Amino acid sequence: MRKEKEDRKLSKNEYVKSILLFFLHLVVLVAIVAVLLFGDKLGTIGVTLKNNAANYLYMLFCLILLTGILYVYFLFENPSILTSGKTITLLFTVMDVYLIIAVLLGARFHVYARPIALVPLLVFALVGRREAIFMNTISSLVTFIVDNFSTAETVANNIYSSLFLSFSAGMIAIFFFNRARTRFQVVKIGVAVVVPVSITIFLLEVVELASGNSSSITEISNISRIVENMGFGLFGGAGSVILFLALLPVFEAIFNCLTVFRIRELTSHDAKLLKELRSKASGTYNHSTTLAQLAEACAASIGEDVDYARAAALYHDVGKLHQPEYFTENQWGYNVHDELTPELSADIVRSHAQDGYNLILSSHLPQFLADIAIQHHGTMPIRYFYAKAMKLTDGELNIEEFSYLGPKPQTKLAAIIMIADAAEAAVRALKERNPETVEKVVRDIIEERMDLEQFAECDITMADLTKIRMTIVGVLTGVYHSRVKYPQIKYKQSSGKTLGENK
Repeated sequence: MRKEKEDRKLSKNEYVKSILLFFLHLVVLVAIVAVLLFGDKLGTIGVTLKNNAANYLYMLFCLILLTGILYVYFLFENPSILTSGKTITLLFTVMDVYLIIAVLLGARFHVYARPIALVPLLVFALVGRREAIFMNTISSLVTFIVDNFSTAETVANNIYSSLFLSFSAGMIAIFFFNRARTRFQVVKIGVAVVVPVSITIFLLEVVELASGNSSSITEISNISRIVENMGFGLFGGAGSVILFLALLPVFEAIFNCLTVFRIRELTSHDAKLLKELRSKASGTYNHSTTLAQLAEACAASIGEDVDYARAAALYHDVGKLHQPEYFTENQWGYNVHDELTPELSADIVRSHAQDGYNLILSSHLPQFLADIAIQHHGTMPIRYFYAKAMKLTDGELNIEEFSYLGPKPQTKLAAIIMIADAAEAAVRALKERNPETVEKVVRDIIEERMDLEQFAECDITMADLTKIRMTIVGVLTGVYHSRVKYPQIKYKQSSGKTLGENK
């Protein structure tokens, strides 16, 4: 998940692995640059390098320096990035893909036609905003360095303008992307990028013409050039969004990333597992949708991601698909546990946490959904079957045989799902659902889990638990509020009028 603690120190092995991985990607980056610069003259590469050794050493030094700066930035700002080889590879792959596209478009088409907002958009969606801001800076500088050695005339004439546009357009895209929640809304970012880019290109071209030897800015050829370059800028801004929408699903699939767009797709009514849950275990599905409302409100109250909370709530009980008839919310009058021993019943019920974990991973869904599915009961005892077993035996019982296998919640979201899950089920069973009764039930649930140290392995605070309790009470009181009893009246039509009579 994105909201991991970022202040822990790397171990010695993690330092070594991250440095080696950065070095490997630096080698790949240098190889890509070499192919881009010398791809059409490989036969004379030796002579070219010999004649311009100092310049190419300078370029190599700059690439090494930028890679080192990138490493140091993550080391101090977000060390968790360095512990994930997948994320490091993702960041470099995004930059490599953009570099290839930018260099080819700049050399063979026009420097302003580059998809200048592609890197920040992809990194923002796949990793985070802070990383997007810094990667935008690094990718702009890397492209600028490579442009210095390009032989294309359009690149040489607009190299500094290209650097400025690349950086500024990327920052604008980041600012606007923060509000995008659907792929269609991303299209609006293209407009947000295109307008300032076109204005900037216009001003840059006017200044260049005014300071040059042209007799008049209003000459037809100069006006045509300005319009043409603005058109290239329009192409680059729109191309950023088009390429982003095309490449994002590829990166999501390859690196199994969870973006806000993918979350919304996973929580839609058309999501495969949710459709199966709705048809095979309707009671569990209804419980999960109510829990999603609770989890969203609780997450918002303590500053957690509401989209993650909703997804976790909807998928937390998918393990019940394995044997839906063994769970109360899916039973209609007949309880199959009446014919089973308490030990066997407890084993079946607690298995849904592990089954959910396995099912989510086998369906290639995000890891955090699987983690919360297996953690949302922690190591809590299964009260009903433990009490049933106590009535059937005079000896001592091992409570662990009637408890979930864990692990305990590792994140605040897992703790939210644990509390809200128990609260929704308990309040649903109440006859009186006034705020006082609901508040007592929720308080008892939280205190019981605290007594059993269920929150010992996550960073949730007492202030968080208080906010969660108050939120759950408010939401559940609203969901299960009492209604006025409607009178029993039978309506009928008579002589063109509607008449009613008490039954």
